[in-house]
Amino acid sequence: MIKPSKAAAASAFAAVVLLSAFAANAAERPNVVLMMADDLGYQNLSCYGSETIRTPELDKMASQGIRLTSFYAGGTVCTPSRMALLTGAYPTQFGWPGGVIGYKINGSNGLAAEALTMAEVFKDAGYATGMCGKWHLGDTAEMAPMNQGFDSAYHIKRSNNQTKKLWREEELVADPFDNRRLTEQFTSEAIKFIQANRARSFFLYIPFTAPHFPAQAHPDWKGKSSNDAYGDVVEELDSRIGEILKTLEAEELDRKTIVVFLSDNGPEPGQQRWASSKPFRGLKWSSLEGGTRVPCIIRWPGVIPAKQESDELTAAIDLLPTLAHACGINLHGLSKASPKIDGVNIWNTLIDKRDAPHARTSLLYWNGWAKFEAIRVGEWKLFLGAVKEVADSDSGPVLIHLTNDPAERTNLAEDYPEKVKAMRRLAETLVADIEANSIPLGGPPSSRR
Repeated sequence: MIKPSKAAAASAFAAVVLLSAFAANAAERPNVVLMMADDLGYQNLSCYGSETIRTPELDKMASQGIRLTSFYAGGTVCTPSRMALLTGAYPTQFGWPGGVIGYKINGSNGLAAEALTMAEVFKDAGYATGMCGKWHLGDTAEMAPMNQGFDSAYHIKRSNNQTKKLWREEELVADPFDNRRLTEQFTSEAIKFIQANRARSFFLYIPFTAPHFPAQAHPDWKGKSSNDAYGDVVEELDSRIGEILKTLEAEELDRKTIVVFLSDNGPEPGQQRWASSKPFRGLKWSSLEGGTRVPCIIRWPGVIPAKQESDELTAAIDLLPTLAHACGINLHGLSKASPKIDGVNIWNTLIDKRDAPHARTSLLYWNGWAKFEAIRVGEWKLFLGAVKEVADSDSGPVLIHLTNDPAERTNLAEDYPEKVKAMRRLAETLVADIEANSIPLGGPPSSRR
């Protein structure tokens, strides 16, 4: 980790003071803006090494906070990734059978109403809650955003290649929508939400559709990048995020707002000509690093020290407990129960509190078809069972040292048999616990496939 300045150390101390004040006065709790790109690869931001896509706004955001380099999305495809992000739990806890809504999972199924979402946590704490973007957690009213904790929702129900309908709550506002202008429209609605709720604490979730296929450039960005329509779309996304950040500043909310940016999974196979997950192998659907290791940037000026970079193991499931802690919200005793939260509170790492150990020590991996395939412990990753892209995995476990071998090509299992044994035992224990605490997929059993 890059060492922060003395000012950054002072920020870590200030965080403790501020959290105490926020816990005492709910009306002054920080806002949260949670932004997620769709199918954005690890190396598709210039601050993560892209040489073909320019992202000055996200680069600036990274310089103002922390850039996480061992951060994992909640799944390798859209629906489970969103389940995990909003619940703080592995998606198999919610009966996820593999695939996404509209592709293996029927639209009448999705995230069960019994699941406790991040929006419900913040709403229960008195926050205004809003959503602008792609839902993909169920098509029915029972599983709509408004029944999962959101006061307002300007959204499409599935991916932009699966639907042409745009909704405001349950009112159809466009059919067909213009795919080139979705990022612009979601941003405009997000800005209106911020301005309308500037006098109270709010939680705003913005799951953009960009750069999910089909990547079609906005007229004002067409041909502007050096990476075809895909690059145009990402560069527009960066600029729109800059508009949101400038709105927070104009409303004097930037120092009162935690802003998070991440991607939902790695690059879509059909977009690999333009997308990049280097130095990792693997794409969307895959349990290799490129399938779920994604960019994540978190900013809270004056609290999270600036110009930080952390390679500690972190995951999307950690955001719920971490953000709740940062906002002085107690996750126990809420009005609605849910399966066990698998996420851990990584706040001490975000504020660079070095005398506290990092909270996450292991992580489980499923591929896009809900097949459990691997576990990571520290710098080590163990594949259990046959994985198409991993040599020798059909004849025994494959042990990878990720720091030395980010492309996951060298099997060290024979050199470290005790490590393999311990990691296998931990994986079996964790998976068994998840299965014991799981609930069925939402919707009628007869429609599941």
